[in-house]
Amino acid sequence: MIGQMFLSLILAATIVYAWAAFRKAPAIAVMVCVAALAGFYFVWFPEHATWLAARVGIGRGVDLILYVWVVFSLLAILNLHLALRAQTEVITRLARRMALQDAKAPSSSDDGKGADTSAI
Repeated sequence: MIGQMFLSLILAATIVYAWAAFRKAPAIAVMVCVAALAGFYFVWFPEHATWLAARVGIGRGVDLILYVWVVFSLLAILNLHLALRAQTEVITRLARRMALQDAKAPSSSDDGKGADTSAI
Protein backbone atom coordinates (compact mmCIF):
# COMPACT_ATOMS: atom_id res chain seq x y z
CA MET A 1 0.00 0.00 0.00
CA ILE A 2 2.85 2.40 0.80
CA GLY A 3 4.45 1.63 -2.56
CA GLN A 4 1.21 2.34 -4.38
CA MET A 5 0.84 5.67 -2.58
CA PHE A 6 4.44 6.65 -3.34
CA LEU A 7 4.11 5.75 -7.03
CA SER A 8 0.78 7.57 -7.22
CA LEU A 9 2.39 10.68 -5.77
CA ILE A 10 5.17 10.56 -8.36
CA LEU A 11 2.66 10.01 -11.18
CA ALA A 12 0.51 12.90 -9.92
CA ALA A 13 3.56 15.19 -9.90
CA THR A 14 4.31 14.06 -13.44
CA ILE A 15 0.81 14.97 -14.57
CA VAL A 16 1.05 18.39 -12.91
CA TYR A 17 4.39 19.04 -14.64
CA ALA A 18 3.03 17.91 -18.02
CA TRP A 19 -0.02 20.11 -17.62
CA ALA A 20 2.20 23.10 -16.81
CA ALA A 21 4.30 22.44 -19.93
CA PHE A 22 1.25 22.01 -22.18
CA ARG A 23 1.67 25.37 -23.95
CA LYS A 24 5.29 24.67 -24.89
CA ALA A 25 4.83 21.10 -26.13
CA PRO A 26 1.19 20.01 -26.25
CA ALA A 27 1.82 16.65 -27.96
CA ILE A 28 4.45 15.65 -25.41
CA ALA A 29 2.26 16.83 -22.52
CA VAL A 30 -0.67 14.73 -23.73
CA MET A 31 1.53 11.66 -24.18
CA VAL A 32 3.01 12.09 -20.70
CA CYS A 33 -0.47 12.45 -19.19
CA VAL A 34 -1.69 9.31 -20.97
CA ALA A 35 1.36 7.36 -19.83
CA ALA A 36 0.94 8.60 -16.24
CA LEU A 37 -2.75 7.71 -16.22
CA ALA A 38 -1.91 4.24 -17.52
CA GLY A 39 0.67 4.07 -14.74
CA PHE A 40 -2.01 4.96 -12.19
CA TYR A 41 -4.24 2.22 -13.55
CA PHE A 42 -1.56 -0.46 -13.41
CA VAL A 43 -0.31 0.67 -9.98
CA TRP A 44 -3.77 0.18 -8.49
CA PHE A 45 -4.75 -2.85 -10.60
CA PRO A 46 -1.51 -4.79 -11.19
CA GLU A 47 -3.39 -8.00 -12.02
CA HIS A 48 -4.65 -6.28 -15.20
CA ALA A 49 -1.04 -5.73 -16.28
CA THR A 50 -0.41 -9.44 -15.82
CA TRP A 51 -3.54 -10.30 -17.82
CA LEU A 52 -2.52 -7.94 -20.64
CA ALA A 53 1.03 -9.31 -20.64
CA ALA A 54 -0.30 -12.85 -21.00
CA ARG A 55 -2.44 -11.72 -23.96
CA VAL A 56 0.56 -10.31 -25.83
CA GLY A 57 2.83 -13.24 -25.01
CA ILE A 58 4.93 -11.78 -22.19
CA GLY A 59 5.21 -13.73 -18.95
CA ARG A 60 4.58 -11.09 -16.29
CA GLY A 61 2.88 -7.71 -16.12
CA VAL A 62 6.01 -6.14 -14.66
CA ASP A 63 7.98 -7.28 -17.68
CA LEU A 64 5.41 -5.75 -20.03
CA ILE A 65 5.55 -2.43 -18.20
CA LEU A 66 9.34 -2.50 -18.20
CA TYR A 67 9.48 -3.19 -21.96
CA VAL A 68 7.04 -0.38 -22.68
CA TRP A 69 9.04 1.95 -20.44
CA VAL A 70 12.26 1.10 -22.31
CA VAL A 71 10.59 1.89 -25.65
CA PHE A 72 9.24 5.21 -24.34
CA SER A 73 12.65 6.08 -22.89
CA LEU A 74 14.38 5.35 -26.19
CA LEU A 75 11.85 7.52 -28.03
CA ALA A 76 12.43 10.35 -25.56
CA ILE A 77 16.20 10.06 -25.97
CA LEU A 78 15.82 10.10 -29.76
CA ASN A 79 13.59 13.19 -29.53
CA LEU A 80 16.14 14.96 -27.33
CA HIS A 81 18.98 13.98 -29.65
CA LEU A 82 17.18 15.34 -32.71
CA ALA A 83 16.31 18.58 -30.92
CA LEU A 84 19.90 19.02 -29.76
CA ARG A 85 21.20 18.41 -33.26
CA ALA A 86 18.82 20.96 -34.74
CA GLN A 87 19.82 23.50 -32.09
CA THR A 88 23.52 22.88 -32.79
CA GLU A 89 22.96 23.47 -36.50
CA VAL A 90 21.16 26.76 -35.79
CA ILE A 91 23.98 27.92 -33.51
CA THR A 92 26.55 26.99 -36.15
CA ARG A 93 24.70 29.01 -38.82
CA LEU A 94 24.39 31.97 -36.46
CA ALA A 95 28.10 31.84 -35.59
CA ARG A 96 29.05 31.71 -39.27
CA ARG A 97 26.77 34.63 -40.10
CA MET A 98 28.19 36.68 -37.24
CA ALA A 99 31.76 35.86 -38.26
CA LEU A 100 31.07 36.97 -41.83
CA GLN A 101 29.41 40.19 -40.65
CA ASP A 102 32.31 41.00 -38.34
CA ALA A 103 34.94 40.28 -40.96
CA LYS A 104 36.58 43.42 -42.38
CA ALA A 105 37.90 43.88 -45.85
CA PRO A 106 41.66 44.64 -45.81
CA SER A 107 42.42 48.35 -46.14
CA SER A 108 44.50 49.67 -49.05
CA SER A 109 47.35 50.76 -46.71
CA ASP A 110 47.55 47.28 -45.20
CA ASP A 111 49.99 44.99 -46.97
CA GLY A 112 47.98 41.94 -45.88
CA LYS A 113 50.71 40.65 -43.57
CA GLY A 114 49.59 42.12 -40.27
CA ALA A 115 46.30 42.37 -38.51
CA ASP A 116 44.49 45.68 -38.33
CA THR A 117 44.91 46.72 -34.71
CA SER A 118 43.45 50.21 -35.00
CA ALA A 119 40.10 49.05 -33.63
CA ILE A 120 41.69 47.52 -30.54
